Amino acid sequence: MVVGLEVHAELNTKSKIYCSCRNAFGLEVNTQVCPVCMGMPGTLPTLNEKVVEYAVKMGHAMNCKINSVCKQDRKNYFYPDLPKAYQISQAEVPLCENGYLDVMVDGEEKRIGVTRIHIEEDAGKLLHDDAFAGSLVDLNRCGVPLIEIVSEPDIRSSAEAKAYLETIKSILQYINISDCKMQEGSIRCDVNVSVREKGSKEFGTRCEMKNVNSFSAAVRGIEYEFKRQIEVLEAGGTIMQETRRWDDAKGMSFTMRSKEDAQDYRYFPEPDLLTIVVDEKKIQELKEMIPELPNIKIRRYVKELGLSQVDATLIAEDMERSSLFDTCVEMGKCKPKSVSNWILADIAKFTNDTGKKISETPLTPQKLSDLIEQVEKGVISNSSAKKVFQIILSTGKAPLDIIKEEGMAQNSDMGFLENLAKEVLANNEKSVTDYKNGKTNALGYLVGQCMKASKGKANPGIVKEIVIKMLSE
Repeated sequence: MVVGLEVHAELNTKSKIYCSCRNAFGLEVNTQVCPVCMGMPGTLPTLNEKVVEYAVKMGHAMNCKINSVCKQDRKNYFYPDLPKAYQISQAEVPLCENGYLDVMVDGEEKRIGVTRIHIEEDAGKLLHDDAFAGSLVDLNRCGVPLIEIVSEPDIRSSAEAKAYLETIKSILQYINISDCKMQEGSIRCDVNVSVREKGSKEFGTRCEMKNVNSFSAAVRGIEYEFKRQIEVLEAGGTIMQETRRWDDAKGMSFTMRSKEDAQDYRYFPEPDLLTIVVDEKKIQELKEMIPELPNIKIRRYVKELGLSQVDATLIAEDMERSSLFDTCVEMGKCKPKSVSNWILADIAKFTNDTGKKISETPLTPQKLSDLIEQVEKGVISNSSAKKVFQIILSTGKAPLDIIKEEGMAQNSDMGFLENLAKEVLANNEKSVTDYKNGKTNALGYLVGQCMKASKGKANPGIVKEIVIKMLSE
């Protein structure tokens, strides 16, 4: 399997790429339009500077060379949602090129080459409905700014493709240049698949798949196309270079048209726009604005902090979670794994159930660290910690104050606990005999009786050690 991906991400600028129309989703059809984005004759586009800045930031995030001087080109094709019959894009000289992205797949790092990142305008949208004959066109999306991220054909499995797509999505969100709402079409991908015999260095004929509306659909589409091409070749057929439409409901792809080559688009330099020039100082300033990215965080969490890849990914891909995790770890009061467990269990459950963000609650890194520290020191039990956590969320009080007020601290006094254990063993001779006869579940019963006698205040870990020691004697 040889896979290359073309990811289109809509940028979240306030206005469109070549006019001042509002860049917003879900508004009344054909209300965010003007003569420029409707392609009226005689109109002149003006490039939105923010689009260039956002693309350069993504270029830095994907280790690209930034071309400080580049141009825009006309890509000519006829389709009803493209009123001027050409799209302004970039052909020979993109804004960013020759980059790479390191992703983690099954605990192993994989480097995927990035051919180019270029800017272009989106087309409109055709509307189809049983309520009317034919199709209607909504031009609100015409001129919405896009970056297209084109990978090298370095991907060798659907799992690698998914990891690459998820990493790109989280980077776009980290540097805040796209909202990445797939259901609104703000991030989409076209999938190129070919096959070759094992050991062969020659690439096979590729097919492109459109209409891939989710990352899981990309995985299903890649697997389907891989099997389809092998079946064609093994039956003695040949693969035709074509564009296919993925139907996720049916789990199949269908031929749309024979695949165009670059010459079919008759690219030529856009005559209505000036050359793009970004000075080196600006390029450097944009580079310095890039935070530690999620793929770098995942590697650090796994290699340095001992988290599993799954846990590391779940934390790193959410900016609020990773910020909370990093700050708690920096405080050095508790183990990274303990912080991870709390974030992915109790905190995740609370945010999922309530729809609130962590920043909208009274929980701070300080309070979470203090709470986990008390559990690790054996001051309170896990079940008590969950109660403290709920009180923090409802009142905002500090964990130590809550533990004191509620009388939750466990008793770790050895003399007290030894006397307690002696009394329990003396009163439960049958369970002691059962344990000595190999019935190990009797131990749990005896420890439980000690906890009951202490009204839940005894430290269960210490109690268990004392009971085992006394039974062995």
